[in-house]
Amino acid sequence: RTFGGVLGVVRPTLTVLPPSKEEDKLSSATLVCLAAGGFPSNWKLGWKVGGTSTSSGVSSSLEVLGTDGRYSWSSTLSLSADQWRKAGSVSCEASLSGQCPVTQTLDPDHCSE
Repeated sequence: RTFGGVLGVVRPTLTVLPPSKEEDKLSSATLVCLAAGGFPSNWKLGWKVGGTSTSSGVSSSLEVLGTDGRYSWSSTLSLSADQWRKAGSVSCEASLSGQCPVTQTLDPDHCSE
């Protein structure tokens, strides 16, 4: 919804991309969280591994402003293959002060081998 040309808070859409099959051979796992179409620009992306917040191995991109006036972000999480296998679940969470967070969870057990 647009209010007089000013966007209200818009919750981004999250997509979590699992590690590539090639990485399995390299004993590492890199996950990518894509957040698209959010507003304002200060949504923060965070990761939870097995339900526990983690900041190690995380790198986030700067926001990108789209032509529609909304923002997109991405964040990558690097785990060892062992951490990934034992994680149980990995979640990406977009949070903004005063808003319910947006969460997308990837369950390693339910990913195709």
